[in-house]
Formats: sequence, structure tokens, C-alpha cells
Amino acid sequence: MNGTIHLSPQQDELARKREELTLLETVLADRELFLANLRAELVAFEGRYLRQIGVLYAELDDWTAKLAEMDAAMDGTAQAQSAASVARAQADDSYAASHGEAAAAQDFSPQPELKKLFREVCNQVHPDRAATEEDRALREKLMAEANAAYKRQDPNALRKVLEEYKFRPDAARDGGAAELQHVRRQIERITRRLGAIEAEIAEISSSEIAKLMAKIQSETAKGCAPMDEMARGIRLRIEQAREEFEEHAAATRMR
Repeated sequence: MNGTIHLSPQQDELARKREELTLLETVLADRELFLANLRAELVAFEGRYLRQIGVLYAELDDWTAKLAEMDAAMDGTAQAQSAASVARAQADDSYAASHGEAAAAQDFSPQPELKKLFREVCNQVHPDRAATEEDRALREKLMAEANAAYKRQDPNALRKVLEEYKFRPDAARDGGAAELQHVRRQIERITRRLGAIEAEIAEISSSEIAKLMAKIQSETAKGCAPMDEMARGIRLRIEQAREEFEEHAAATRMR
């Protein structure tokens, strides 16, 4: 006898599936982290954009609406009144957007420790690793808490999630058919989740705000200050609109 251990076909498949599952779990944690970063970065960018640029567009829209309302008062036609209403609605929307909840989002710059904690949560708590429906419900709740904690850059909350998840039922590692079936199900769930993550990343990346963020990040990396340049251009338009309004108002008073 040479001491070689011969595995049955079922044991051999189980060993291969375990290796596949371990690799998928690592990939899953990485992609969940990437998606969480993308979401948080986009929210933070939108907040910064609204505070720096959105408020200026709101001011410009307000002057545009004032001009349209002045024209409507002088013209008196239904068409002028409609144009003024549309302009005022646009100004109101711009103001609401630039002073709303989205504008209050803070900058997002996660520390390495935060990323490490989030990956650990994904590895231990991810719903697609659940063994029972009860376990999955708990994992989904805690994973939602973890995503919220990561977004607000709260490492203590992530630690709390890890501490809270104590009950971890799992299939018995008996090397038999039950374990093989369980591992296969986990592989299927994780594979589906990875597909959903890639679809969401693609959808987010194709949005207008994401394209704007990518453009500004690219220009900033080249040493430019695109947000400052945009702000200067809008301030010039605001000044022009204000002067036009004042000229119209002066002309009206002289009539």
C-alpha cells in the first residue's frame, strides 16, 4: 500500500465544488465592496455637485423665471403666461434639488479599515451564504445595516453587525450528498448575485450623474478644476441675466 487516498466520484466533486465556492465567496466580497463604493461615491459626488453647482443653476433659473414673468406681465398673452409658469416651475425644482436631502450628502473617503470590515461582513453575513430561510432573513437585515454603515463610514456599526450575527447554521460537513447539494445551491445563489451586481454597476455607470462624475474625476486627475470652471461660467450667466432683468425693469418704469 502506498498510502494514497482514493476519493469516490461524489467526494471528488464535493472537493472541487468547495474550492469553487471559496473562490466565488472571495469574488463576491470584492464585488459587493466595489458596488458599495460606487453607490456611496456617487451619492457624495451628487451632494458636492448640488452644493457647488446646483445652487448656482437654481439662482440662474430664478432670474430666468423673473424675466419670463416680467415678459408675461407686459405681453399678457396665454403663450407668455405659459412660458413664465414653466420657467418658474423649473426654478422651483432647481431650488428644491439644490437645497434638499441629496445636497446634504457628505464626502466619501473610506479608510482601509472600513473596507476590510465591510469585506469581512460580506464573507460572514452575506445572505447568499444562508443555510435556512430564517438565517437568510437575519442576514438580509444585517447586510442592509452594513451597507448603511459603510455609506456613512461607521466602522463601529460594522463591528456591531459582526458581533450581532452569532447564529450561523450551516450544512453539516459530512462529505455526503446533503453537503454537496448545499454547496451547489450556494454556488448558484452567489453566481446569480454576481450577475445582479454587474448589471447594477453597468446601470449606475451609464447614468448621467455617473458620467459627469467620471468626466470631472478624469479632468481633476489631469490637474484641472472643472467644478470651479463650471461655477465661473454659471456666475457669468447669472450676472448677465440679472443685468437683463434690471434693464427690462428700468425700461418698463420709463413707459
